[in-house]
Amino acid sequence: MATSGVEDDKEFPSLDGQLLVAMPTMADERFSRTVIYMCAHAETGAMGLVVNKPIEDLKLADLFVQLEVIAAADAIRLPKGANRLRLLRGGPVDTTRGFVLHSRDFVIDNATMRFEHGICLTSSIDILRAIAKGEGPQNALLALGYAGWGAGQLENEIRANGWLVCPATPGLIFDDPAETKYERALRTLGIDLSMLSGDAGHA
Repeated sequence: MATSGVEDDKEFPSLDGQLLVAMPTMADERFSRTVIYMCAHAETGAMGLVVNKPIEDLKLADLFVQLEVIAAADAIRLPKGANRLRLLRGGPVDTTRGFVLHSRDFVIDNATMRFEHGICLTSSIDILRAIAKGEGPQNALLALGYAGWGAGQLENEIRANGWLVCPATPGLIFDDPAETKYERALRTLGIDLSMLSGDAGHA
């Protein structure tokens, strides 16, 4: 039977600004051991960004040149502050599109979404131009692509023990190394990965 929308389902209040943590038994290999920051969750569907899968084979300067944020001749002269920007695989949908999760010390009017705990989301290329000049936020992640769910799909996956829901903090979002975020997120729920099974249910 199809599930009702989030608005009608009191079991699932909005997950905006929360983290999804994949269960070890996650069947979809694209989301194995992922931590996803939820940017939108409504009765029509949901959207989030994977925050623990770094892109190792793409340099920031090269990406900025591809996006025409800087000229090729400027690629070797990025300010030190620009190197704080981490490149991530944000999800399997629309992988050419970029989203910047960042601290609240930088906002663009009518382009920046603000969440709890000082976490913001901006998809305007203007934030990349600011970062390239060393004028961007103190903490930032650039996610290429996103994770998306249709109406009721995410709710079904949570009911089937596919995901745990975890409070988001700036430390979990921005602190390195990205590869430890999965275990760190589980620890915030009091969960030892070695003791977790697919039958544990959602927290």
